[in-house]
Amino acid sequence: MRRVARRWRSRCKSWRTSNERCRHFPAASRRALVREILFVAGEASGDLHAAGVARALVAQGAPYRLIGIGGDQMREAGVELLEHTERLAVMGFVEVLKHVPLHYRLARELERRIRSGRVALVVLIDYPGFNMKIAAAARAAAVPVLYYITPQVWAWGAKRLRELARTITKAAVILPFEEALLRKHGIDATFVGHPLLDRARTLPDRAEARRSLGVGEGERLLALFPGSRAQEIARHLDPFVETARELQRRDPALTVVVSAAPHVAIAPERCPYPLVHSASFTVLRAADAAMCKSGTTTLEAAVAGCPMVVAYRTSAITYAAAKRLVRIPHIGLVNVVAGREVAPEFVQDALVPARVADVLAELLDPASARRGEMISELNRVRESLGAPGAAERVAGIALDLARGPVDVAAQSAS
Repeated sequence: MRRVARRWRSRCKSWRTSNERCRHFPAASRRALVREILFVAGEASGDLHAAGVARALVAQGAPYRLIGIGGDQMREAGVELLEHTERLAVMGFVEVLKHVPLHYRLARELERRIRSGRVALVVLIDYPGFNMKIAAAARAAAVPVLYYITPQVWAWGAKRLRELARTITKAAVILPFEEALLRKHGIDATFVGHPLLDRARTLPDRAEARRSLGVGEGERLLALFPGSRAQEIARHLDPFVETARELQRRDPALTVVVSAAPHVAIAPERCPYPLVHSASFTVLRAADAAMCKSGTTTLEAAVAGCPMVVAYRTSAITYAAAKRLVRIPHIGLVNVVAGREVAPEFVQDALVPARVADVLAELLDPASARRGEMISELNRVRESLGAPGAAERVAGIALDLARGPVDVAAQSAS
């Protein structure tokens, strides 16, 4: 079979760039060559969302071997891991530079696998700095690319949109405004709903969540979400903890917990509060208010109906570069979806614990008007995120693309 493939490529010298499908290689033979779906998820959130798609593929009887870069949840869902996400999760321009050798080696390995002819489909989940390179390699090898949870092109401008249009076959987007934006730039995009809604289907009610955390009915609970990456935790933990301490000076009865990813360990001398691993929704449902780093956690809080503030700090170099490149006024994803500042933001030098504590004190007060207004706004954000079933819809799209064959080269030129 491989000799046939080599003969086909030699007879079609322009097979990578032709606008027309080469007819010399039989379609049945091409299908026989491909038997894997390759997932690439470079961090904890991508691992979670890819695992949902993998489970849906298994449930739908997909006749493909599932392989990829991911974490424990993908492994449990039936994906054979080529590399674990723990080694890849970095954020910021400076931090990424330190991981260039590992990323380069992994990219070369994935490109070789994609060119082997065994891969029916590449499914990319977020992680754009790495995944856009893999998308280009897959498109060059005439392998279809499904990008689930696309890069935040609405934040970074038109250049990334043009790059997406050149390299991917289909986009499965999770924010309500993304489908129209991507289609406007020639990208085949479908809004599949936000995967958080699937997790929310099993969300405990407030009383059950509080019991599971050992929080009494009359206690007030503040939840801290400093992030899942080591760099985020290093920069956020001190101001987050100091904010909580300031609030406890004002209200000594306040209970505080820290939500953490499975692999996160924090020394007690840095953080006096208990860590709750792998239960972010439960923590948010139980909490009276939360202090969240920007990103998906803010949407989790919206889905759980938990009032919040958004806080973020990065390196000075990363922040200076981001200010030049980012095209949107808000950093918190909940505010991006709402189109206005629903949750107050404290970014970089504005992350002053006493100021954050002033706002959180209001949100922790069940009688405050500000708390009631925010809960109403968060409910509207939740309604805009679509209906549950995102993973099943993405799995259906993936099967359609994998069954192909898709004329990737022709799409690339269109």
